[in-house]
Amino acid sequence: MQLSDLDFNKTYTYADYLKWTFDERLELIKGKIFKMSPAPGSVHQIVSGAIFNELYNFLRKRKPCRVLLAMR
Repeated sequence: MQLSDLDFNKTYTYADYLKWTFDERLELIKGKIFKMSPAPGSVHQIVSGAIFNELYNFLRKRKPCRVLLAMR
């Protein structure tokens, strides 16, 4: 079975999901298939980590707030 064989309008079970061996990243939410965004590349992660670090260090000393980092 290939990704193109799936019907994105159909409802699938977790048992169906476990059988899939696609290279594409998919998630199953309430029986519906959703394509997942690709994970960020290493350059993106390095840059966003450096920005986070600078913001965290700046705000930690001066402001009563928190800096949160979300990566996909």
